[in-house]
Amino acid sequence: MTAPASPRFPFTAVVGHDDLRLALLLNAVHPRIGGVLVRGEKGTAKSTVVRALASLLPALDVVPGCRFGCAPDRPDPQCPDGPHAEITGVRRPAELVELPVGATEDRLVGSLDLERALTEGVSAYQPGLLAAAHRGVLYVDEVNLLHDHLVDLLLDAAAMGRAHVEREGVSVTHAASFLLVGTMNPEEGELRPQLLDRFGLTVQVAASRDVATRTEVVRRRLAFEADPAGFAARWADADADLARRITEARSRVESVRLPDAELRRISALCASFDVDGMRADLVLARTAVAHAAWRGADAVAESDVEAAARLALPHRRRRDPFDEPGVEEDQLQQALNDAAQHAQDQPGDDRGSAQDDGGEEPPDGPDDGPGGPGGGAPDGGPDDGPDGPGGGEAQTPPEAPAPNGDGGSRQDDGNGRAPASKPPAAPAPAFRARLLEVPGVGEGAPGRRSRARSRSGQTVRSSTVDGHGVHLPSTLIAAAPHQRARGRSGPGLVLHRGDVRKSVREGREGNLVLFAVDASGSMAARERMSAVSGAVLSLLRDAYQRRDKVGVVTFRGEDAELALPPTSSVEIAATRMRDLRTGGRTPLATGLLKVRQVVTTERTRDPRRRPLLVLLTDGKSTVPAGGGGTGRARAQQAVRDSMRAAGLLAGLGVASVVVDCEQGMVRLGLAGQVATALGGACLRLEELSADAVAGVVRAARDTAARAA
Repeated sequence: MTAPASPRFPFTAVVGHDDLRLALLLNAVHPRIGGVLVRGEKGTAKSTVVRALASLLPALDVVPGCRFGCAPDRPDPQCPDGPHAEITGVRRPAELVELPVGATEDRLVGSLDLERALTEGVSAYQPGLLAAAHRGVLYVDEVNLLHDHLVDLLLDAAAMGRAHVEREGVSVTHAASFLLVGTMNPEEGELRPQLLDRFGLTVQVAASRDVATRTEVVRRRLAFEADPAGFAARWADADADLARRITEARSRVESVRLPDAELRRISALCASFDVDGMRADLVLARTAVAHAAWRGADAVAESDVEAAARLALPHRRRRDPFDEPGVEEDQLQQALNDAAQHAQDQPGDDRGSAQDDGGEEPPDGPDDGPGGPGGGAPDGGPDDGPDGPGGGEAQTPPEAPAPNGDGGSRQDDGNGRAPASKPPAAPAPAFRARLLEVPGVGEGAPGRRSRARSRSGQTVRSSTVDGHGVHLPSTLIAAAPHQRARGRSGPGLVLHRGDVRKSVREGREGNLVLFAVDASGSMAARERMSAVSGAVLSLLRDAYQRRDKVGVVTFRGEDAELALPPTSSVEIAATRMRDLRTGGRTPLATGLLKVRQVVTTERTRDPRRRPLLVLLTDGKSTVPAGGGGTGRARAQQAVRDSMRAAGLLAGLGVASVVVDCEQGMVRLGLAGQVATALGGACLRLEELSADAVAGVVRAARDTAARAA
């Protein structure tokens, strides 16, 4: 007997978060808006609000026994459980399916039913989470940590409204029209732009700083934990009323008119924010229609477009990966004022039309599925978050002149004391960085940098010892020669334990990339530090795209500083680099020892993530690890300490790349000696550019062709 489900926290009992609740409600009213992305700090009830919506969504009519949730009046003609004859459907609650961050590809799209394949000798398909979410909601908590291969599958299904499964012995296609709802903490890293654009709306949430609001939040949460059933019963009427309003608005949404003036206003808004493609225009139009239906209107008005713009545009404006997401209020108001002029300039035919988005883009599948993730009543409690998904636009660093090779000069007062630090130099323009990899094959966190064995990569071979999941072809091949000896008499195969082969998959992993930046006086020539900062920003952008964890160590004067503890939020690292100050002596040994300390700590926290050290320095060292000493002896001790510290890092198995920042006509080559002690590669600063390396290769190829 199945135990009754535990009561969820009531949707109407949520305090504040008006923007979030409204965004979820609008998706419930108009399922084709495309879902909601909820961004916010930890502990802000993001998951609670989303899960609370499930009880408000209208029930569905489904074909009895269909594992894919086909509607009786419009069954999927390609349903693997079909064909479905005319039949009276059964009603069931709307599904809210949760996709775990660590799910496998088989769990998401489905796979061969191995038990039936081995016992009955038939190829049977076992549906995955995409099938369960059809006509419902697919919820991903911490969506920014989702593995890249799962993101690709979600993109395909969300775009086509169907899932295509081509696995060992299985070739299946089925409807998978769902609303995608994700929650994320930006401190743990941003979302891939391709998936970000698939979310119809986005909301930024934060804990209220109002004492009365925080008090009420705690009071209600404690009351729910003390008596979940009793607390839910007290809010049952309010939830039922909200569910009724959702049903009424959903029945009204197709008849809401979108006047041409408001359509021009929408187009002008999207053009003013320079968004990519036409998806923003469509989402904005659908959201405005849903908002009009929610408030009981027959036609879209200016207020509906403004409400929709606050939810649909912040994550779509063109921006650098390190810019803060969101739209400033004055920027939005200016765009609205400009759009008002466009709405009045060309009145045209203002009769509008009932909303039918067909023909604008490929259909997303049946429209009768439960609406977007969790909703929010606009007349809810006090506002617990910002007025909108705000956030200022990060300042774009001005261009700086390229390095001119002036070598810099030692910055100290002759007594070993560092003068006041110099203000940061503007970083040089960023470039496309070359791929820096950790040698060998790891087994770390999914990402896009170094080679790694994983559960989700491409199958490269089978094994009897290691691997993930059964490699079916190899298993059957191993068992086939022994069937007669084992007395096989039926259609199935006779398998022994020794026949089983496992799949060894290889993909890419994300690494811990530690940047050690020499900010001493010998590096402090403004042009040189500008080039170094630009290089680090380029490498940080590369780390962002490859889903690495990054940390920044800087050293200058007498000490080294962990400027940024390892984090997945490379935006913070970029900000620290833009604010980097320079000057003083060069404690290279201390900087390397600080890196060793960070690596040791991180290996305890995340032992599977392999470290990669990127050291940017000219190789000079003037401060011993323990300090002290004077004159020539001090300098010699500093060099010895640097080599010992490098050897300790090499002994830990840390992969290293030294970026030689030395400039000028006369070069000492000290960075190369440090690279040798670290056991890593040494690159010139200009060699970090992937385009520059490709240019050298092309030039060498052209020279060889001319010689031939």
